[in-house]
Amino acid sequence: MVSKSDRQAVGQRLLAEFRAAGAVEVAPDILLDAGTLLDLYGEDMRARAYVTTDPVRGEMVLRPDFTVPVVRMHMAGGAEPARYCYLGEIFRKQDQGDTRPAHPRENEYLQAGFEVFADDPDADAAVFALFHRLLTPHSPVAVMGDMDILLDAVGALPLSDARRAALLHHVWRPQRFSRLLQRFSTQVMPRDFPASDAPWTGLRTGPQMEARIALLNAEAQETPLPVEWTKRLDRLFAVAAPAPEALRELRDIAAEMPAIDAAVTRLADRLDRIAARGIDPAQIRFDASHGRATMEYYDGMTFSFAAPGQPDWPPIASGGRYDALTAQLGASLGTGRAIPAVGGIIRPGLIAELEAMC
Repeated sequence: MVSKSDRQAVGQRLLAEFRAAGAVEVAPDILLDAGTLLDLYGEDMRARAYVTTDPVRGEMVLRPDFTVPVVRMHMAGGAEPARYCYLGEIFRKQDQGDTRPAHPRENEYLQAGFEVFADDPDADAAVFALFHRLLTPHSPVAVMGDMDILLDAVGALPLSDARRAALLHHVWRPQRFSRLLQRFSTQVMPRDFPASDAPWTGLRTGPQMEARIALLNAEAQETPLPVEWTKRLDRLFAVAAPAPEALRELRDIAAEMPAIDAAVTRLADRLDRIAARGIDPAQIRFDASHGRATMEYYDGMTFSFAAPGQPDWPPIASGGRYDALTAQLGASLGTGRAIPAVGGIIRPGLIAELEAMC
């Protein structure tokens, strides 16, 4: 194991590179308001974060990532374009389950990050290229995804608004998404809810129970999703190949799912911009489902870099575009602002371990 000082040294080196790329260093609080994070991620965040209660400030959480506090800081008064960088610890529960893994992951580790707030069509390629340059000495495996394509595909399914909204909400949870899709692809049988004078009991209120019953009754009136759409989605989610090859496959799928055509065109433009920076797109693996395994605030390009020969390691770097997050936080702050944003993080501890192996 490398020492904390070695990790800090790598982190400071990365921070200097980010500052040289025009970023202003910031230092968000370690203890954050839990309400903001739970509103964004739902109660699932409790399984990953360290939550505590303060007698004055209420429910608080140890910082599980930097992006949300940096976005809040910028949305509260920053001007565009803006670039920020940071270095510090984050805290996440790992090793869930009854069996302790052979290689347990750290609950506290350093992140060095870089965030860009700008309405700039070149920002995705620029951020990816910066991370690629910094990590190239370690020969990482680069993977890219695009949640924009998946969200457009799901958003155009011939379903009711309520069913599309449910699928969009769970697209980052593949198992739940799959169960919902299967359920929406079959006819739901009507349920019998006989009238009763008995009082409501349980944690839900009477109006909440009545709304739930109405929703269940409406389910039986829904038209099932035709099987060909399920097959198209399965084919789309399964696209995984070197980027140029994946792009050709996505264009073929777009012929049957026109809703993704614009997003596929944007992907092609992004790959052209990356190639213009001297990076061969054939060396980037495109995985259509890549973004479904990342934090669910990513709604556009996603990327990660994996350490070669270390299948048990988490990515040494990851990031992506999160425009919707800025809109959501802008609304919660009452500013109404929505700013295009993209960024990523590198784990200095893993870089230090790679360098120690050399």
